This record gives sequence, structure tokens and C-alpha cells, in this order.
Amino acid sequence: MLRFHFTSEDLTRVRVATEPHALWEIAVSLHRLQTREGRWAYAPWFRTACDALRLAGLERTVKTFLLPLFPRASYFPDFLTPPEGTQGLDAGLEAVLATPCERVAREVDALGRAVGAPSWTRRLTEPDLREQLVDALRAYHRAVIAPHEESIQERLHAERARHAHTLFHEGTEGLLAGLGPTIRWRPPVLEIDPYPDHRDVHLDGRGLLLIPSYFCWQAPVALADPGLPSVLLYPLHHRPTTTPHTDSAPLNALLGPTRAAILRAGATGSTTTEAARRAGVTPTTASHHTAVLRDAGLITSHRHANTVLHALTPLGAALLENAREPAGPKE
Repeated sequence: MLRFHFTSEDLTRVRVATEPHALWEIAVSLHRLQTREGRWAYAPWFRTACDALRLAGLERTVKTFLLPLFPRASYFPDFLTPPEGTQGLDAGLEAVLATPCERVAREVDALGRAVGAPSWTRRLTEPDLREQLVDALRAYHRAVIAPHEESIQERLHAERARHAHTLFHEGTEGLLAGLGPTIRWRPPVLEIDPYPDHRDVHLDGRGLLLIPSYFCWQAPVALADPGLPSVLLYPLHHRPTTTPHTDSAPLNALLGPTRAAILRAGATGSTTTEAARRAGVTPTTASHHTAVLRDAGLITSHRHANTVLHALTPLGAALLENAREPAGPKE
């Protein structure tokens, strides 16, 4: 379990990243290539990414150079995801190049102890090899992330709008309480469970930067070194799968109960079968309703093999969020 301990000052210094963090997205997208977990949610990206890496001649570079540095494990070096990444890819890569050699050596040694890193990783203290790493990261980003930047930006902006709404109505503590099913706000502690190790981070007035991530799947991630700026990367797919009855009536009246239930299912990503189960209808009936919602611009649908995944568009997310607002006074 990871626990962030807040003071009253920390609650005033909670921020949400205004742009995708390019290097964190590189890191967790590389994790997506290492596991089948969540593959259905990223099926269109995975298929095009593999093709793009092959066409760019990057398959070997990813396999032998990048994946060993970004293992899907309890640890990978913090210097690979510097705070400057929120300012864009170029700023993040400059920070990677500027990392003091002593810190690189320390974190590479930690990687070796954690997962048995290749011996060549120790040479990352040398400028030439680190420049090769930066070139590889830039090429990887250009091949598999840059083509999707517009949709990633849309999802992030929808997330920021959701946070702005929550902050206005419920304050910072409401924002912290609504981050996701594996993140619990138990004042004055934010708990992430499960987490690969047990750690307590005392913020001591530094606040916390929340970084919503497109490629992060289910499990939030934080920097390993508690002395670094405090950040929490968390997945965009986080909405609860149930909605109180008092929140259901306006949306049900607008869309009908079946389509409203299917729209809610899309908040966390759902297949047609899952949406049908949620709405209490047959998959054939659910398929008809998803087509209507898709034509209205409220959901997107992507096919992978025999499975179709439905997810909210920014418009659908906004509609679902607005339906949860308390009703105003009657005229």
C-alpha cells in the first residue's frame, strides 16, 4: 500500500496536470506492450503501434533498449519520468540528459537489484549512451504516441472538466475521493491499494501533482524516491460502475433507462456483452442502443477480433457528469 499523508497546507496545493506527461505516457505505454492485461481496452492502439514500430525499424530498439529500462515491475528509474515532462516531450528529454551522473548510477543500481537489469545500463552515466536513449525515446514517441495525441488531449481535457466540477461542488477532498476504485481518501491520508510495495510519503506542505494518464491501466504509479516532487499518475478509466438512483432519473428521462445504463457502462469501457449485462438486455438489443449512442457522438466503438469495446467520448462524459448535478430550484 502507498499512503500520502496530507497537512492542511497540502490540501491547498493539490494540482492536476494541464497537459499529458510525455515521458510517463511513454513509460506506461511500454508497459502495455509487456502484458495482455487491459489489452482489450487498447486493442486499436496496440495493433497500430506494432505496425508503426515495424515500419520505423524500432522493434529491436524497443525490445533490447527500452523495455529493459521500463520493466512492468515494482521499480524503474525515476529520472526517466522527470517533472519537466509536463512541459512537453522536448523539455522532458532535456531533463533526462541533464540528470546528474550520480543519480543515474544510483537509480540504475536500484533497477539492477529490483529486476536484474542488463550490464549495459550502467553506462547510462555516459553522455553518448544517454543521448542514444533520448533519440530512441523520441523515435518511439513519434511512431506510437504522437499519432494519438489529439484523442489523448480530448480525454485529458474531459478529465480536467470533471475535476473542475467536483472541486467547485465538493472541494479538494471531494476531488481526492473521486480519483478511482484503488485510490481511497481517508482524511488526512490518500491510500493506493494494491501497490507493489508498502510506503508512506509525508507531503509536508509540498502538495501533490495528479497526472491523469491515457496508457496507465488500473494501477496508479508514483515516483520511488520520496525526496522528489510528489506526483501520482492514475488511469483515466476510473469511473464507478454504479450510480445512485437519485442520479439516474435525469439521464433516464433523457435517454431512456436502457441507453442511460449503457452510457454509464461506457464510463469505464465495456464490451457489448458487459453493457448488455449492465442494462439487463440481450447483446443484440445492446448493440442496437450502442449504435444510437455512437451516432449521437456519445460513445466510440472499436472492434478487436470478435470483441467490440465501447467508451465515452468527451461529449458523453460531459453528459454523464452533468446528469449527476443536483437539481436546481423549481420555478
